[in-house]
Amino acid sequence: MIWQAGRMTRWALGPFTRPATYRRWVYFILGGALFVPFLLFGAVLVPSVVPWASTLWGALLIGGSAAALVLVAVAFLPAVRVLEGAAVRELLDDPVPDAEFGATGDWSVRLRSAVMFAAHVLTGGVLSTLSLALPVLVALTISAPFTGELALGAGGPTPVPQGWASAWLPGLAVGATLAFVPVVALSGSVFRRMAVALLGPSVADRIARLERRADQLRERTRLARELHDSVGHALSIVAVQAGAARRLLRRDTGASEQALEAIEAAARAALDDLDHVLGLLREDGEAVPRAPRAGLADLPSLLSATRLAGVLVDADVRGDPDAVAPVVSREAYRIVQECLTNAVRHAGMVPVTVRVEVAGPAVTISVRNRIDGPGRARGERGGRGLRGMRERVDVLGGTFQAGRDEDDWVVEVRLPTGRTTS
Repeated sequence: MIWQAGRMTRWALGPFTRPATYRRWVYFILGGALFVPFLLFGAVLVPSVVPWASTLWGALLIGGSAAALVLVAVAFLPAVRVLEGAAVRELLDDPVPDAEFGATGDWSVRLRSAVMFAAHVLTGGVLSTLSLALPVLVALTISAPFTGELALGAGGPTPVPQGWASAWLPGLAVGATLAFVPVVALSGSVFRRMAVALLGPSVADRIARLERRADQLRERTRLARELHDSVGHALSIVAVQAGAARRLLRRDTGASEQALEAIEAAARAALDDLDHVLGLLREDGEAVPRAPRAGLADLPSLLSATRLAGVLVDADVRGDPDAVAPVVSREAYRIVQECLTNAVRHAGMVPVTVRVEVAGPAVTISVRNRIDGPGRARGERGGRGLRGMRERVDVLGGTFQAGRDEDDWVVEVRLPTGRTTS
Protein backbone atom coordinates (compact mmCIF):
# COMPACT_ATOMS: atom_id res chain seq x y z
CA MET A 1 0.00 0.00 0.00
CA ILE A 2 2.81 2.41 0.86
CA TRP A 3 4.50 1.60 -2.44
CA GLN A 4 1.25 2.24 -4.35
CA ALA A 5 0.71 5.50 -2.49
CA GLY A 6 4.23 6.63 -3.38
CA ARG A 7 3.66 5.69 -6.99
CA MET A 8 0.40 7.65 -7.10
CA THR A 9 2.14 10.64 -5.54
CA ARG A 10 4.91 10.56 -8.14
CA TRP A 11 2.32 10.24 -10.90
CA ALA A 12 0.33 13.22 -9.57
CA LEU A 13 3.38 15.41 -9.04
CA GLY A 14 5.14 14.35 -12.23
CA PRO A 15 3.77 17.16 -14.45
CA PHE A 16 4.88 19.72 -11.85
CA THR A 17 8.43 18.38 -11.39
CA ARG A 18 9.39 17.44 -14.94
CA PRO A 19 11.37 20.15 -16.80
CA ALA A 20 9.75 18.98 -20.05
CA THR A 21 6.41 20.38 -18.85
CA TYR A 22 7.76 23.90 -18.68
CA ARG A 23 9.57 23.61 -22.01
CA ARG A 24 6.27 22.59 -23.56
CA TRP A 25 4.61 25.52 -21.81
CA VAL A 26 7.10 27.85 -23.47
CA TYR A 27 6.29 26.16 -26.79
CA PHE A 28 2.61 27.05 -26.40
CA ILE A 29 3.42 30.57 -25.22
CA LEU A 30 5.45 30.99 -28.41
CA GLY A 31 2.37 29.84 -30.34
CA GLY A 32 0.30 32.40 -28.43
CA ALA A 33 2.75 35.14 -29.36
CA LEU A 34 2.42 34.13 -33.02
CA PHE A 35 -1.36 34.11 -32.62
CA VAL A 36 -1.50 37.81 -31.63
CA PRO A 37 -0.91 39.29 -35.15
CA PHE A 38 -3.65 37.12 -36.64
CA LEU A 39 -5.98 38.10 -33.79
CA LEU A 40 -5.34 41.81 -34.39
CA PHE A 41 -5.83 41.33 -38.12
CA GLY A 42 -9.20 39.62 -37.69
CA ALA A 43 -10.52 41.61 -34.73
CA VAL A 44 -9.23 45.12 -35.51
CA LEU A 45 -8.09 45.55 -39.09
CA VAL A 46 -10.86 43.64 -40.88
CA PRO A 47 -13.76 45.30 -38.92
CA SER A 48 -12.27 48.72 -39.62
CA VAL A 49 -12.24 48.04 -43.37
CA VAL A 50 -15.32 45.83 -43.83
CA PRO A 51 -18.55 47.48 -42.48
CA TRP A 52 -20.35 44.13 -42.12
CA ALA A 53 -17.65 42.98 -39.67
CA SER A 54 -18.30 45.80 -37.21
CA THR A 55 -20.89 43.80 -35.28
CA LEU A 56 -19.93 41.02 -32.86
CA TRP A 57 -21.17 38.16 -35.03
CA GLY A 58 -19.85 39.82 -38.17
CA ALA A 59 -16.43 40.23 -36.58
CA LEU A 60 -16.43 36.60 -35.51
CA LEU A 61 -17.52 35.33 -38.90
CA ILE A 62 -15.81 37.67 -41.34
CA GLY A 63 -12.79 38.64 -39.24
CA GLY A 64 -12.24 35.07 -38.07
CA SER A 65 -12.46 33.71 -41.62
CA ALA A 66 -10.04 36.34 -42.93
CA ALA A 67 -7.57 35.65 -40.12
CA ALA A 68 -7.82 31.90 -40.77
CA LEU A 69 -7.08 32.41 -44.48
CA VAL A 70 -4.03 34.53 -43.65
CA LEU A 71 -2.87 31.94 -41.13
CA VAL A 72 -3.11 29.19 -43.74
CA ALA A 73 -1.23 31.29 -46.30
CA VAL A 74 1.54 32.13 -43.84
CA ALA A 75 1.81 28.49 -42.72
CA PHE A 76 3.03 27.48 -46.20
CA LEU A 77 6.03 29.84 -46.13
CA PRO A 78 9.41 28.00 -46.04
CA ALA A 79 10.63 30.22 -43.18
CA VAL A 80 7.65 29.15 -41.10
CA ARG A 81 8.60 25.49 -41.58
CA VAL A 82 12.11 26.28 -40.32
CA LEU A 83 10.67 28.19 -37.33
CA GLU A 84 8.29 25.38 -36.41
CA GLY A 85 11.05 22.80 -36.77
CA ALA A 86 13.35 24.77 -34.47
CA ALA A 87 10.58 25.14 -31.86
CA VAL A 88 9.79 21.43 -31.96
CA ARG A 89 13.45 20.49 -31.66
CA GLU A 90 14.23 22.81 -28.76
CA LEU A 91 10.98 22.82 -26.78
CA LEU A 92 9.40 19.42 -27.51
CA ASP A 93 12.63 17.44 -26.97
CA ASP A 94 13.20 16.76 -30.68
CA PRO A 95 10.76 13.91 -31.40
CA VAL A 96 11.86 13.85 -35.08
CA PRO A 97 15.69 13.89 -35.04
CA ASP A 98 15.92 12.67 -38.63
CA ALA A 99 13.65 15.36 -40.08
CA GLU A 100 15.05 18.13 -42.27
CA PHE A 101 13.36 21.50 -41.95
CA GLY A 102 13.88 23.77 -44.90
CA ALA A 103 12.57 24.74 -48.29
CA THR A 104 10.99 21.85 -50.14
CA GLY A 105 9.00 21.41 -53.32
CA ASP A 106 7.02 18.47 -51.94
CA TRP A 107 3.53 19.83 -51.36
CA SER A 108 2.55 16.96 -49.09
CA VAL A 109 5.43 17.88 -46.77
CA ARG A 110 4.47 21.56 -46.91
CA LEU A 111 0.83 20.72 -46.15
CA ARG A 112 1.72 18.63 -43.11
CA SER A 113 4.04 21.38 -41.87
CA ALA A 114 1.30 23.96 -42.37
CA VAL A 115 -1.16 21.86 -40.35
CA MET A 116 1.38 21.56 -37.53
CA PHE A 117 2.05 25.31 -37.50
CA ALA A 118 -1.65 26.23 -37.58
CA ALA A 119 -2.41 23.83 -34.73
CA HIS A 120 0.52 25.25 -32.76
CA VAL A 121 -0.68 28.84 -33.22
CA LEU A 122 -4.34 28.16 -32.40
CA THR A 123 -3.64 25.92 -29.41
CA GLY A 124 -0.96 28.30 -28.23
CA GLY A 125 -3.44 31.18 -28.41
CA VAL A 126 -5.89 29.33 -26.16
CA LEU A 127 -3.35 28.06 -23.65
CA SER A 128 -1.50 31.38 -23.50
CA THR A 129 -4.77 33.17 -22.78
CA LEU A 130 -5.52 30.72 -19.97
CA SER A 131 -1.95 31.12 -18.67
CA LEU A 132 -2.64 34.83 -18.23
CA ALA A 133 -6.27 34.58 -17.11
CA LEU A 134 -5.99 31.93 -14.40
CA PRO A 135 -3.49 33.80 -12.15
CA VAL A 136 -5.62 36.96 -12.52
CA LEU A 137 -8.70 34.95 -11.56
CA VAL A 138 -6.92 33.68 -8.44
CA ALA A 139 -6.01 37.23 -7.47
CA LEU A 140 -9.58 38.45 -7.98
CA THR A 141 -11.27 35.63 -6.06
CA ILE A 142 -8.97 35.72 -3.02
CA SER A 143 -10.60 38.90 -1.76
CA ALA A 144 -14.19 37.83 -2.52
CA PRO A 145 -14.89 36.07 0.85
CA PHE A 146 -13.70 39.18 2.69
CA THR A 147 -15.31 41.92 0.61
CA GLY A 148 -18.43 40.15 -0.62
CA GLU A 149 -17.71 41.34 -4.15
CA LEU A 150 -16.25 39.61 -7.19
CA ALA A 151 -14.96 42.04 -9.81
CA LEU A 152 -15.38 40.18 -13.09
CA GLY A 153 -16.08 41.86 -16.39
CA ALA A 154 -16.84 45.49 -17.19
CA GLY A 155 -20.32 45.58 -15.61
CA GLY A 156 -19.06 46.26 -12.10
CA PRO A 157 -18.45 43.88 -9.18
CA THR A 158 -20.75 40.91 -8.63
CA PRO A 159 -22.10 40.49 -5.07
CA VAL A 160 -21.15 37.21 -3.38
CA PRO A 161 -21.72 35.93 0.20
CA GLN A 162 -19.09 36.88 2.68
CA GLY A 163 -17.15 34.38 4.78
CA TRP A 164 -17.05 30.64 4.32
CA ALA A 165 -20.07 30.66 2.00
CA SER A 166 -17.86 32.00 -0.84
CA ALA A 167 -14.57 30.42 0.20
CA TRP A 168 -14.98 27.91 -2.59
CA LEU A 169 -14.35 30.66 -5.19
CA PRO A 170 -10.60 31.13 -4.52
CA GLY A 171 -10.30 27.35 -3.96
CA LEU A 172 -11.85 26.72 -7.36
CA ALA A 173 -9.55 29.29 -9.01
CA VAL A 174 -6.46 27.81 -7.38
CA GLY A 175 -7.56 24.28 -8.30
CA ALA A 176 -8.15 25.30 -11.92
CA THR A 177 -4.69 26.91 -12.05
CA LEU A 178 -3.04 23.79 -10.65
CA ALA A 179 -5.03 21.54 -12.98
CA PHE A 180 -3.85 23.64 -15.89
CA VAL A 181 -0.26 22.35 -15.47
CA PRO A 182 -1.16 18.70 -16.29
CA VAL A 183 -3.25 20.02 -19.19
CA VAL A 184 -0.14 21.73 -20.58
CA ALA A 185 1.91 18.55 -20.08
CA LEU A 186 -0.75 16.44 -21.82
CA SER A 187 -1.05 18.93 -24.68
CA GLY A 188 2.73 18.82 -25.10
CA SER A 189 2.62 15.02 -25.33
CA VAL A 190 -0.10 15.24 -27.96
CA PHE A 191 1.93 17.72 -29.99
CA ARG A 192 5.00 15.50 -29.76
CA ARG A 193 2.98 12.72 -31.39
CA MET A 194 1.65 15.16 -33.96
CA ALA A 195 5.20 16.24 -34.75
CA VAL A 196 6.21 12.63 -35.41
CA ALA A 197 3.24 12.18 -37.75
CA LEU A 198 3.36 15.56 -39.50
CA LEU A 199 7.02 16.60 -39.46
CA GLY A 200 8.77 13.24 -39.59
CA PRO A 201 10.52 12.13 -42.77
CA SER A 202 8.22 10.97 -45.52
CA VAL A 203 8.58 7.59 -47.19
CA ALA A 204 10.38 9.27 -50.10
CA ASP A 205 12.76 11.00 -47.67
CA ARG A 206 13.53 7.71 -45.92
CA ILE A 207 14.17 5.97 -49.22
CA ALA A 208 16.44 8.81 -50.39
CA ARG A 209 18.32 8.74 -47.08
CA LEU A 210 18.78 4.96 -47.31
CA GLU A 211 20.02 5.28 -50.89
CA ARG A 212 22.53 7.94 -49.86
CA ARG A 213 23.66 5.75 -46.98
CA ALA A 214 24.04 2.76 -49.30
CA ASP A 215 26.10 4.87 -51.71
CA GLN A 216 28.33 5.98 -48.83
CA LEU A 217 28.81 2.40 -47.68
CA ARG A 218 29.65 1.25 -51.20
CA GLU A 219 32.17 4.06 -51.55
CA ARG A 220 33.75 3.26 -48.18
CA THR A 221 33.92 -0.43 -49.09
CA ARG A 222 35.66 0.46 -52.34
CA LEU A 223 38.10 2.69 -50.50
CA ALA A 224 38.77 -0.06 -47.95
CA ARG A 225 39.57 -2.47 -50.79
CA GLU A 226 41.91 0.07 -52.38
CA LEU A 227 43.64 0.68 -49.07
CA HIS A 228 43.97 -3.06 -48.47
CA ASP A 229 45.44 -3.63 -51.92
CA SER A 230 47.82 -0.70 -51.90
CA VAL A 231 49.10 -0.90 -48.33
CA GLY A 232 49.12 -4.71 -48.37
CA HIS A 233 51.25 -4.71 -51.49
CA ALA A 234 53.64 -2.18 -50.00
CA LEU A 235 53.97 -4.02 -46.69
CA SER A 236 54.63 -7.32 -48.46
CA ILE A 237 57.44 -5.71 -50.46
CA VAL A 238 58.78 -4.01 -47.33
CA ALA A 239 58.79 -7.26 -45.37
CA VAL A 240 60.62 -9.20 -48.09
CA GLN A 241 63.16 -6.47 -48.77
CA ALA A 242 63.82 -5.81 -45.08
CA GLY A 243 64.76 -9.46 -44.66
CA ALA A 244 66.96 -9.34 -47.77
CA ALA A 245 68.66 -6.15 -46.59
CA ARG A 246 69.35 -7.67 -43.18
CA ARG A 247 70.97 -10.75 -44.76
CA LEU A 248 73.01 -8.79 -47.30
CA LEU A 249 73.96 -5.82 -45.14
CA ARG A 250 77.51 -7.06 -44.44
CA ARG A 251 78.12 -9.28 -47.47
CA ASP A 252 76.81 -7.12 -50.35
CA THR A 253 76.43 -3.43 -49.65
CA GLY A 254 75.13 -2.67 -53.14
CA ALA A 255 72.37 -5.29 -52.95
CA SER A 256 71.36 -4.14 -49.47
CA GLU A 257 71.13 -0.53 -50.69
CA GLN A 258 68.95 -1.68 -53.57
CA ALA A 259 66.66 -3.48 -51.10
CA LEU A 260 66.44 -0.36 -48.93
CA GLU A 261 65.57 1.72 -51.98
CA ALA A 262 62.76 -0.71 -52.74
CA ILE A 263 61.51 -0.35 -49.17
CA GLU A 264 61.62 3.44 -49.44
CA ALA A 265 59.73 3.48 -52.76
CA ALA A 266 57.08 1.04 -51.54
CA ALA A 267 56.55 2.92 -48.28
CA ARG A 268 56.27 6.27 -50.08
CA ALA A 269 53.70 4.90 -52.54
CA ALA A 270 51.69 3.39 -49.67
CA LEU A 271 51.74 6.70 -47.80
CA ASP A 272 50.52 8.52 -50.89
CA ASP A 273 47.62 6.09 -51.30
CA LEU A 274 46.85 6.23 -47.58
CA ASP A 275 46.76 10.03 -47.67
CA HIS A 276 44.45 9.94 -50.68
CA VAL A 277 42.01 7.47 -49.12
CA LEU A 278 41.93 9.28 -45.78
CA GLY A 279 41.31 12.51 -47.67
CA LEU A 280 38.28 10.93 -49.34
CA LEU A 281 36.99 9.77 -45.96
CA ARG A 282 37.23 13.24 -44.44
CA GLU A 283 33.87 14.88 -43.80
CA ASP A 284 35.07 18.45 -43.29
CA GLY A 285 33.94 19.52 -46.74
CA GLU A 286 37.48 20.05 -48.06
CA ALA A 287 37.69 19.35 -51.75
CA VAL A 288 39.67 16.21 -52.50
CA PRO A 289 40.36 14.98 -56.03
CA ARG A 290 38.30 11.87 -56.69
CA ALA A 291 39.87 10.80 -59.95
CA PRO A 292 41.28 7.26 -59.92
CA ARG A 293 44.80 7.35 -58.57
CA ALA A 294 46.10 4.46 -60.68
CA GLY A 295 45.06 2.62 -63.82
CA LEU A 296 46.38 0.40 -66.58
CA ALA A 297 48.67 3.20 -67.76
CA ASP A 298 50.46 2.96 -64.40
CA LEU A 299 51.21 -0.76 -64.68
CA PRO A 300 54.81 -0.20 -65.85
CA SER A 301 55.55 1.71 -62.63
CA LEU A 302 53.98 -1.04 -60.53
CA LEU A 303 55.95 -3.75 -62.34
CA SER A 304 59.18 -1.78 -62.04
CA ALA A 305 58.67 -1.29 -58.30
CA THR A 306 58.03 -5.02 -57.91
CA ARG A 307 61.17 -5.88 -59.87
CA LEU A 308 63.12 -3.40 -57.76
CA ALA A 309 61.96 -5.37 -54.77
CA GLY A 310 63.75 -8.41 -56.14
CA VAL A 311 60.82 -10.25 -57.71
CA LEU A 312 61.47 -11.59 -61.22
CA VAL A 313 58.46 -10.37 -63.22
CA ASP A 314 57.91 -11.36 -66.85
CA ALA A 315 55.30 -8.88 -68.07
CA ASP A 316 53.56 -8.40 -71.40
CA VAL A 317 51.08 -5.50 -71.51
CA ARG A 318 49.34 -4.94 -74.84
CA GLY A 319 46.65 -2.63 -76.11
CA ASP A 320 45.65 0.96 -75.53
CA PRO A 321 44.85 1.80 -71.88
CA ASP A 322 42.78 4.80 -73.04
CA ALA A 323 40.35 2.37 -74.66
CA VAL A 324 39.30 1.26 -71.15
CA ALA A 325 36.85 3.17 -68.98
CA PRO A 326 38.53 4.80 -65.92
CA VAL A 327 36.68 2.65 -63.39
CA VAL A 328 37.62 -0.57 -65.24
CA SER A 329 41.20 0.61 -65.65
CA ARG A 330 41.44 1.31 -61.92
CA GLU A 331 40.02 -2.08 -60.93
CA ALA A 332 42.27 -3.92 -63.42
CA TYR A 333 45.30 -2.19 -61.93
CA ARG A 334 44.24 -3.18 -58.40
CA ILE A 335 43.71 -6.78 -59.47
CA VAL A 336 47.24 -7.02 -60.89
CA GLN A 337 48.60 -5.36 -57.74
CA GLU A 338 46.76 -7.83 -55.51
CA CYS A 339 48.05 -10.76 -57.56
CA LEU A 340 51.63 -9.56 -57.15
CA THR A 341 51.06 -9.03 -53.43
CA ASN A 342 49.66 -12.54 -53.01
CA ALA A 343 52.58 -14.01 -54.95
CA VAL A 344 55.15 -12.35 -52.67
CA ARG A 345 53.17 -13.03 -49.49
CA HIS A 346 52.32 -16.67 -50.12
CA ALA A 347 55.03 -17.96 -52.48
CA GLY A 348 58.01 -15.75 -51.70
CA MET A 349 60.53 -14.49 -54.23
CA VAL A 350 59.39 -16.66 -57.14
CA PRO A 351 59.10 -15.70 -60.82
CA VAL A 352 55.77 -14.13 -61.77
CA THR A 353 54.31 -13.94 -65.26
CA VAL A 354 51.88 -11.10 -65.99
CA ARG A 355 49.85 -10.87 -69.20
CA VAL A 356 47.46 -7.94 -69.77
CA GLU A 357 45.77 -7.31 -73.08
CA VAL A 358 43.20 -4.73 -74.16
CA ALA A 359 41.53 -6.08 -77.28
CA GLY A 360 38.10 -5.31 -78.63
CA PRO A 361 35.45 -5.04 -75.90
CA ALA A 362 37.43 -6.81 -73.17
CA VAL A 363 40.48 -6.60 -70.94
CA THR A 364 42.11 -9.94 -70.15
CA ILE A 365 44.48 -10.41 -67.23
CA SER A 366 46.52 -13.50 -66.48
CA VAL A 367 48.96 -13.74 -63.58
CA ARG A 368 50.93 -16.93 -62.94
CA ASN A 369 53.52 -17.68 -60.27
CA ARG A 370 55.30 -20.78 -59.02
CA ILE A 371 54.31 -22.42 -55.74
CA ASP A 372 57.16 -23.82 -53.69
CA GLY A 373 56.27 -27.08 -52.00
CA PRO A 374 52.70 -28.22 -51.46
CA GLY A 375 51.45 -24.63 -51.40
CA ARG A 376 48.92 -23.07 -49.08
CA ALA A 377 45.20 -23.56 -48.97
CA ARG A 378 44.43 -20.01 -49.92
CA GLY A 379 42.97 -21.02 -53.24
CA GLU A 380 40.43 -23.52 -51.98
CA ARG A 381 38.15 -20.95 -50.45
CA GLY A 382 39.98 -17.72 -51.12
CA GLY A 383 41.37 -15.24 -48.65
CA ARG A 384 40.37 -11.63 -48.28
CA GLY A 385 42.44 -10.63 -51.31
CA LEU A 386 40.78 -13.18 -53.57
CA ARG A 387 37.33 -12.24 -52.28
CA GLY A 388 38.11 -8.60 -52.99
CA MET A 389 39.19 -9.38 -56.55
CA ARG A 390 36.10 -11.50 -57.11
CA GLU A 391 33.87 -8.67 -55.84
CA ARG A 392 35.55 -6.17 -58.17
CA VAL A 393 35.06 -8.47 -61.15
CA ASP A 394 31.43 -9.25 -60.25
CA VAL A 395 30.55 -5.58 -59.96
CA LEU A 396 31.97 -4.89 -63.42
CA GLY A 397 30.25 -7.90 -64.98
CA GLY A 398 33.43 -9.83 -65.77
CA THR A 399 34.68 -13.36 -65.14
CA PHE A 400 37.18 -14.49 -62.50
CA GLN A 401 39.07 -17.73 -62.05
CA ALA A 402 41.81 -18.54 -59.56
CA GLY A 403 43.35 -21.86 -58.68
CA ARG A 404 46.30 -24.19 -58.83
CA ASP A 405 47.63 -25.43 -62.15
CA GLU A 406 50.16 -28.16 -61.30
CA ASP A 407 53.05 -26.26 -59.67
CA ASP A 408 51.68 -22.80 -60.52
CA TRP A 409 49.07 -20.55 -59.05
CA VAL A 410 47.02 -18.88 -61.80
CA VAL A 411 44.58 -15.97 -61.72
CA GLU A 412 42.64 -15.23 -64.89
CA VAL A 413 40.28 -12.27 -65.24
CA ARG A 414 38.24 -10.93 -68.12
CA LEU A 415 36.61 -7.50 -67.83
CA PRO A 416 34.52 -5.45 -70.25
CA THR A 417 36.33 -2.28 -71.27
CA GLY A 418 33.29 -0.14 -70.50
CA ARG A 419 33.78 1.71 -73.80
CA THR A 420 31.57 1.46 -76.86
CA THR A 421 33.44 0.13 -79.85
CA SER A 422 32.82 1.40 -83.35
